[in-house]
Amino acid sequence: MNSSSSSAGTLPSCVKLPFVFDAGALAREALAFEEAEWQKHFNTAYYEGDWSGIPLRAPYGNLTILPDPAGTAPDADTPYLERCPAIRRVLTDIGCETSSERLLRLGAGARIREHQDYNIGVAFGIVRLHVPVITGPGVEFILGGEPVHMRPGECWYLDVCNAHAVWNPGPGQRIHLVVDCVVNENLVRIVGAAASGR
Repeated sequence: MNSSSSSAGTLPSCVKLPFVFDAGALAREALAFEEAEWQKHFNTAYYEGDWSGIPLRAPYGNLTILPDPAGTAPDADTPYLERCPAIRRVLTDIGCETSSERLLRLGAGARIREHQDYNIGVAFGIVRLHVPVITGPGVEFILGGEPVHMRPGECWYLDVCNAHAVWNPGPGQRIHLVVDCVVNENLVRIVGAAASGR
């Protein structure tokens, strides 16, 4: 899967990047959020069960996982990010400008139906990275018809313009740190090198 073509034509559809993060520290920060702080995902037609998020960087730094409808609002860190030094270190290590950062939780027994994300990809200047924080051996992430096995503390580039779906049979929750990065030469180099095994 790591060497398959991207819909943008310049990056693979999926590859593990050469970063390793402290999953335990990330999990402690994610689990410190109160239940009332987790926001139900706005794409209600896409999922069954609990799919919710914590906004860490959002339009105007507002505490919302809703995107700016016009796409013109400046993104800024939210107060939630101030509570997460381990997550801040992840973002520093990745080393690129970000437009959106959030924790996304899929509860036990929850499912995200197959769908595609739009207006994201190299052609749009934004790509998506996933850092698994908490996951289980039964979690299924299918991208472009192929399973992607992501372990806590890893960092993955995923071309979510491809159809993808997620199923968490439980018993525990699944939480990922999801980061939308502004494409730059360094990021393209890192992804390309990881895809070619360099």
